[in-house]
Amino acid sequence: MLRQAARLRQCVGQSLLRGRYRGVSCQARRRYSVTGCRSRTAAPGGLRPTRQLWLHRAGLQGPAASARRWYSLPPHQLVPLPALSPTMQMGTIARWEKEEGEKINEGDLIAEVETDKATVGFECLEECYMAKILIPAGTRDVPLGTVICITVEKPEHIAAFQDYTASDAAAAVSAPSAGPTPPSTPPPTAKPPGSSYPSHLKITLPALSPTMTVGTVQRWEKKVGEKLKEGDLLAEIETDKATIGFEVQEEGYLAKILIAEGTRDVPLGTPLCIIVEKKSDISTFADYVETGVADIVPQSPSPATIASPTPQPITAPAALSPAAAALPARHASAVDSQGRMFASPLAKKLAAEKGIDLKQVKGTGPDGQIRRKDIESFVPPKISPTPVVAGPLPLMAALPPGTFTDVPISNIRKVIAQRLVLSKQTIPHYYLSVDINMDKVLELRKELNEEDKSKSIKLSVNDFLIKASALSCLKVPEANSSWLDTIIRQNHVVDVSVAVSTASGLITPIVFNAHNKGLVAISKDVATLAAKAREGKLKPHEFQGGTFTISNLGMFGIKNFSAIINPPQACILAVGGSDKRLLPAENERGFDVANMMSVTLSCDHRVVDGAVGAQWLAEFKKFLEKPTTMIL
Repeated sequence: MLRQAARLRQCVGQSLLRGRYRGVSCQARRRYSVTGCRSRTAAPGGLRPTRQLWLHRAGLQGPAASARRWYSLPPHQLVPLPALSPTMQMGTIARWEKEEGEKINEGDLIAEVETDKATVGFECLEECYMAKILIPAGTRDVPLGTVICITVEKPEHIAAFQDYTASDAAAAVSAPSAGPTPPSTPPPTAKPPGSSYPSHLKITLPALSPTMTVGTVQRWEKKVGEKLKEGDLLAEIETDKATIGFEVQEEGYLAKILIAEGTRDVPLGTPLCIIVEKKSDISTFADYVETGVADIVPQSPSPATIASPTPQPITAPAALSPAAAALPARHASAVDSQGRMFASPLAKKLAAEKGIDLKQVKGTGPDGQIRRKDIESFVPPKISPTPVVAGPLPLMAALPPGTFTDVPISNIRKVIAQRLVLSKQTIPHYYLSVDINMDKVLELRKELNEEDKSKSIKLSVNDFLIKASALSCLKVPEANSSWLDTIIRQNHVVDVSVAVSTASGLITPIVFNAHNKGLVAISKDVATLAAKAREGKLKPHEFQGGTFTISNLGMFGIKNFSAIINPPQACILAVGGSDKRLLPAENERGFDVANMMSVTLSCDHRVVDGAVGAQWLAEFKKFLEKPTTMIL
């Protein structure tokens, strides 16, 4: 992991540090991992991180801490854990860069903290000495504002903090600024919920994605009174990214559900349910009420609303007076006594072509004969409507009542909308399209699938597209880059995001290191990820990130389309379906029939210039029209 030499003076989020650390700067790491592993080790503060939940053990506090005597300490600085990302709520002390007693110069890195976004280092802007490290390296889930170390200005003051503890720092932070008040009888404090209850586990809503701030309880998989085994799925939570299930890590019984199904926008850290070890303790929690949870009520989706517009009475029009000339009378001058028409042959021909009744035309020739000019100047008379007798009409709607359904916006749909709007408003998109001959890909795919006697793997065209995209990104690294406001980051690995449509919305699981994987490995990854995406079982690290995206709508009969870039990526490839087309050829027929596919590359013009995007498409086309080159 390389440390960037450049120092960013402005924090990612608002700093919580005071004094000399008020202007603390951050150094972002290039690679980072998302917490998703299972851990059985209890973390400080009673939080137990697991693969999909945190269990908060309530009612197991030890005896009251003995009273501490406070001594006069030399001037010092309490350094709390700052917010190193906009969504950070807690952090992990990855490594201390300074030891106790060591001098800290201006600009020195003090520690590295793993946030919800990256591993970030923060530095000191003034000279001082490290007097005491209160939170050891490796401590996970340290809440924001927790005092993590103490610094002093003079080295002789270090020894005064030899026995200083984290609890002393917490008491010092919470102590009022005013002088000590005379001792008095402390007022009785209200018992916290659960203080008089048997031992139990209080499960709170964890952050199941880096940007999650609230969640929706979609469904409880267990009922009150049911026995829980290790690994059982407890509930499904809809985050801002996906619907994720979390499971129990210890055996017990579900004693109380505090948040009902369908409750939307539940804040992080809200208690969801109570678990007890003994079945006999379940009844104890029948009337249990958690402070602050009672006000959260489920918001069930509104039923389909039928729009029944108020019928508007239709007013009968006023009676129409008969027109003076409903139809023009026949002109006697153009008709003889036997009813024959006096019209020239040309006039008759023109009248027949225009559909004009000669009986309505007034002739201007001798004896009223109809001529050519009479036909050309003829204007059909306006037929007056039949008089309508005024009278009351029954009240009825002009149109039948329409129906509509108000669909609540899920957290996933809300985030999709926000990101797409942000992408279109902030990224200067441009689009490049090309047609590709897919004959050799289809032949190779058929040959490879037939060679697999076990039929365990069935390669798809999409597998070839992912491989060709990854190799093209190595050839043209500008397309495998990210816009980060102050820098353009060119990624050295190609993690291809594949757009998958699910019932809850669009999600993009990632084929990691696609440039190093073979077609079979890519096919297995895509099949596994797509199945987990449709079942809502993707873990956050499986769909967050990626360096390049592919969206394929060819299976739906779409010929070509333009996709919206997934920031901070610089490109997304929109793939249409293939169809047979005639191509010029030097043979007896003069043409060949080929399977052609249209693709469109959407590019961020801040990162990828037009010529560079065209170069990427040329490499992509070359790999697909000669697929054997992908294995060289």
